[in-house]
Amino acid sequence: MWRVTLLTLGVVLGAGLAAHTVLAQNPTMPHQPMHGGAGNPPHHMLAQICATAFENNIGEGRGFGMAFVADQQGYPGPLHVLDLKDRLKLTPTQETQVRALLAAMFAESRAKSAQLLDAERKLRKLVADGMADEASVRSAIAEVERVRSEVRLVHLLFHLKTRNLLTDDQRRVYQEVSWSGKE
Repeated sequence: MWRVTLLTLGVVLGAGLAAHTVLAQNPTMPHQPMHGGAGNPPHHMLAQICATAFENNIGEGRGFGMAFVADQQGYPGPLHVLDLKDRLKLTPTQETQVRALLAAMFAESRAKSAQLLDAERKLRKLVADGMADEASVRSAIAEVERVRSEVRLVHLLFHLKTRNLLTDDQRRVYQEVSWSGKE
């Protein structure tokens, strides 16, 4: 699972980096037609790659960076801890507790994630059907962001709960392995 997430993240980051490179090389590009030029994919294709990765990950109940702020500061999520359970030297009790948190997180996040994806679909349909006006777009966006905040909150709260199960030494090891760039 971790490798799939890293692969998806790599695709998304690569797409973002490619877009940044294209824009840096030609600062007028945002005002030009959306073509890639010089072997780079068009911006809309990069956006579609990101949107597809988002939908796939969120649809599975994953956070897709929604708890990044916590993870970066030493509050790992249950999936991340299980991926590193040997390095962290989890006790059998800790592993059982983290697995329970993971199951609970996915149960809660999948339901809310389905609502988020549905709200996003409704927004796309509103625009695609030519029915978008200021009031309807404001309403649709408010719903998307309301549900997005619920999904994000689920992930952040489970990161907090997971951190509380770890010792100070395990938190230090997690931080080193995840954020120092050293394996």
